[in-house]
Amino acid sequence: MAAIESFDNIYLDLSRENGKCRFAESGLGWKPAGGGDTFTLDAGNIGGAQWSRAARGYEVKILQRSSGVIQLDGFQEEDYERLSKIFKSWYSTNLEYKEHSLRGWNWGKAEFGKAELSFNVQNRPAFEIPYSEISNTNLAGRNEIAVEFSLGDSAKANGQNGATPGKGRKAAASRDQLTEMRFYIPGTTTRKEAEGGDGGSDAEEEKNAVTLFYDTLIEKAEIGETAGDTIATFLDVLHLTPRGRFDIDMYDSSFRLRGKTYDYKIQYEAIKKFMVLPKPDDTHFMLCIGLDPPLRQGQTRYPFIVMQFKQDEEVTLDLNLSEEELNGKYKDRLQAHYEQPLHQVVAYVFKGLANKKIIAPAKDFMTHRQQYGIKCSIKASEGFLYCLEKAFMFVPKPATYISYEQTQSITFSRVSGAVSALSTFDITVHMKSGAGSSQFSNINREDLKALEDFFKLKGLRVKNEIDEESTLLAAALRDEDMASSDDEVVGGKADRGSADEDEESVDEDFQAESESEVAEEFDSNHESSGSGSDESDVDDEEDEDDLDEEEEEEEEERPKKKKKTG
Repeated sequence: MAAIESFDNIYLDLSRENGKCRFAESGLGWKPAGGGDTFTLDAGNIGGAQWSRAARGYEVKILQRSSGVIQLDGFQEEDYERLSKIFKSWYSTNLEYKEHSLRGWNWGKAEFGKAELSFNVQNRPAFEIPYSEISNTNLAGRNEIAVEFSLGDSAKANGQNGATPGKGRKAAASRDQLTEMRFYIPGTTTRKEAEGGDGGSDAEEEKNAVTLFYDTLIEKAEIGETAGDTIATFLDVLHLTPRGRFDIDMYDSSFRLRGKTYDYKIQYEAIKKFMVLPKPDDTHFMLCIGLDPPLRQGQTRYPFIVMQFKQDEEVTLDLNLSEEELNGKYKDRLQAHYEQPLHQVVAYVFKGLANKKIIAPAKDFMTHRQQYGIKCSIKASEGFLYCLEKAFMFVPKPATYISYEQTQSITFSRVSGAVSALSTFDITVHMKSGAGSSQFSNINREDLKALEDFFKLKGLRVKNEIDEESTLLAAALRDEDMASSDDEVVGGKADRGSADEDEESVDEDFQAESESEVAEEFDSNHESSGSGSDESDVDDEEDEDDLDEEEEEEEEERPKKKKKTG
């Protein structure tokens, strides 16, 4: 056998670009065909190897001794014997032939291996999930668990939602990717059975299967672990977005939100904005953290985390840091001891660990109540709008950030009602390049002047439709007053169209209806006034009285005809 064995058109870990793979007695290497970084693996780190069908032909999966998985895809069927000799001779490892289940069943048995989670159907793997691709997991229901995968963009930024460096590397190589998978796990089991062993030990206590699966996955995928100990912990912090109470664990490179149902682990690198906003009630402060990529909870994305603290809540905190770390890495950023209001301590710790600037409301704007927040609403959601130095910020839900640089113009308006009597108005922020608009409704009328002055100070284009409508209304009222004064002076000479004719002239063609017309319409035996003689009307008075009584009885039974009025 040659000293080096080479294979072309091989894909490393689902990469988009193929390359050349070379095997030698000292290990293996892979280099992309278009040039780039070379991947190498030492022979002493090869713990096992498997051969199976894959997307681009046949795949060699290498199980590292350091609990990692390397996938080499693109081999031909005839390469099996050659590779089998390479692994047996150079790496003292058998290349195991492994067949996958092709039944397509969605029920089976999940087994935890050293480096990956395997879903087996009839003792054959249907698919495997490397632990390195799992970013988070949460109990989504009574017997349901959600497994979230690292996003490709997050791999470049050292992980999304707290994914550690290297996580999401395979997902980053594909055009489309799976972001979440859910398992339904009923019943009870033991830890040994959950990890693929044989159950039956009476000494081992049975637990809820989904809870045991959750605990095992967190341990295997190292979701709940970080490098180093907890620097600071804040318990039972109220979050407005996502809603709930979470414990906050602060680590060296990430922080973790631990709730009753959901846990999140977020890298400090994902924090793009950090704002401290005083609530207009004078009793609370809100801390708003902007994330990119956003926090995910199922199909819902949260680009902002909004926390709320009581203004007068004090806390005493000692950071779990050595003097060397405080004087070195965190010099002038953190203190060893804090004894201040809780919202200030949380803000200072976040600022020091994440190395992010704290953004506060602009000092140039205050409401008529001497507050920074403006009470308003986006559609049906009520909240507070803050004017920052470089942007608008609406909290808590939906948390909306609009930069002044992206603002085309701002319109003050009110859709309906008498303008002079209204106590509120709306603001519509139009974005540049046709990016749409956002409307903030039901703002107190007393804040109109302060907002208009602030926007002009920031150089924003402002259109005040309220003043325009007020001017038009005032002009209309003046015209109406002048018209009424003309009527008083001119009197009957004013041309009022058909109104004068109705009051002064009588329609000669109109004849008022008599009672005989009502009878003529409904009584077939009645004789009209044109067919009878005058003598019969005078002489037969008794007959008329009888007829009147009959007509009154008939009118009570039939509907009355509307009479015309002259």
